[in-house]
Order: sequence, then C-alpha cells, then structure tokens
Amino acid sequence: AMAKFLKTHKAVANVHYPGLPDDPGHAIAKKQMRRFGGMLSFEVRDPSRIVERFKRLEVIVPAESLGGVESLIEHPASMTHASVPKEQREKQGITDGLVRFSIGLEDVQDLTEDLERALG
Repeated sequence: AMAKFLKTHKAVANVHYPGLPDDPGHAIAKKQMRRFGGMLSFEVRDPSRIVERFKRLEVIVPAESLGGVESLIEHPASMTHASVPKEQREKQGITDGLVRFSIGLEDVQDLTEDLERALG
C-alpha cells in the first residue's frame, strides 16, 4: 500500500520496492519471498527541501537505524552518508533525493497521511 501511494505521489520521482511489478528485482523477489517486506526507498523530485519536510512528520520517526516496530525514515545524504563525497555516494545510487523508509506496525492510513503531510 505504501509503495503504491508513493509511486503515484507528485513529489516522488521513483520508488524502489521489489513488491512493485515494474521493479527490476520483482521477479527474483517473487521467487525468494512469500511477502516483500516493509523496507523501501524512494527518490523525491526536490531534495533541497527534504530536511524541512521531515520536520512535518508526526507518526514516522526520522532515524539512522531502520530496525524497529515503529516506522522510521532516513535521508542517507544528510544522515548515514553525510561524510561520503557526493560523487562517491551517487555512484552507489545514493542520490540527494533518496529516502529510505522502514514501515512499522502503525495503521496504513496514519502513515499515508503522515507522508502526505511531509511531501505535500
């Protein structure tokens, strides 16, 4: 549900999630997994405002650790990979617009509303 929501959002350029049929890893994930999991990443169209947008979140918690029961979100370029030169990050697929999202146990509607508030 979250990947589909993000895929259609005007502020999102791309969604990386093996559960989406058009994802490059979908076929192999379908063979290896029963479910596709709660971890995805997406790229925002305007990365210059991402930190400001994270401040609008009320349910999802910005954090560098993505393992927990609560939904967590991370902007690698300004958090975990802030000390890595931009050119090196981009070679690894870590663009300024990349956001990692670990979906927790909260209600899907609450998460959707929270992301809408942040990305709005």
